[in-house]
Amino acid sequence: MAKIIDGKAYAEGLRARIGKAVTTLKAEHGLTPGLAVVLVGEDPASKVYVANKAKQTVEVGMNSWEYKLPATASEAEVLTLVDKLNKDPAVHGILVQLPLPKQIESAKVLNTIDPAKDVDGFHVVNAGRLSTGQDSLVPCTPVGSVMLAKDVLGKLDGLEAVVIGRSNIVGKPVAQLLLQENCTVTIAHSRSRDLPQLCARADLVYAAVGKPEMVRADWIKPDATVIDVGINRLPLADGKTRLVGDVAFKEVAEVAGAITPVPGGVGQMTVACLLVNTLRAACAIHGLPKPGV
Repeated sequence: MAKIIDGKAYAEGLRARIGKAVTTLKAEHGLTPGLAVVLVGEDPASKVYVANKAKQTVEVGMNSWEYKLPATASEAEVLTLVDKLNKDPAVHGILVQLPLPKQIESAKVLNTIDPAKDVDGFHVVNAGRLSTGQDSLVPCTPVGSVMLAKDVLGKLDGLEAVVIGRSNIVGKPVAQLLLQENCTVTIAHSRSRDLPQLCARADLVYAAVGKPEMVRADWIKPDATVIDVGINRLPLADGKTRLVGDVAFKEVAEVAGAITPVPGGVGQMTVACLLVNTLRAACAIHGLPKPGV
């Protein structure tokens, strides 16, 4: 059986290191990192996620602000709020929770955020800096998923990696990060031919396509590492749902060398890496060295 990569335990350790760094920052520089989260509408999943972010932000000693706008809010209202947060010196990180209501253009809102405060890493400037190998704020889920791979494998130099999915939020940033780790990277997608064969040659497989349990055991090379970024809810007969990833976990775990579970894997890393980005943004804005967390 594969080694189960414990994202929850890794995230707990990461938050502990962030908390120590924040304490040092306060003591030595009188600086408290601050994160502002904007929620538009009443999406239940978004409300839970935002509440979790706020809780963890406070637990590591940072300042946390939540701004809630109705689902009927105009694009102009959201842009005005973002502009206000850009100018607020106490705010070092700004996150606008997605998805946004249909009357609001997400790309326009995200690109209005000051790149120095773009802790989601979605601004076109940060995306460009990442793709050209420059220091940048990197999307949280991708960087967390690469952290988990490095934790179990050590250096990733020379590994052949296949990333299933080419979204701007996960697939493309993961590929860029793996290139920086000196992997040989293939990005696979809906038009890729013979996807199982592509995956079967990989030492490292990232599944980020949003299709429940799509990746099967016969796709995976023995002892390969499988990082499942997918989060899908499958209906059960009693009306409840079951959370699964993009990988058929039970069967793939019998072949792989290491695998992330869903839940308990990559998803645990997202908020922890958001806090890392907020800490790094605060230090960069104030001209302080990049914290080593």
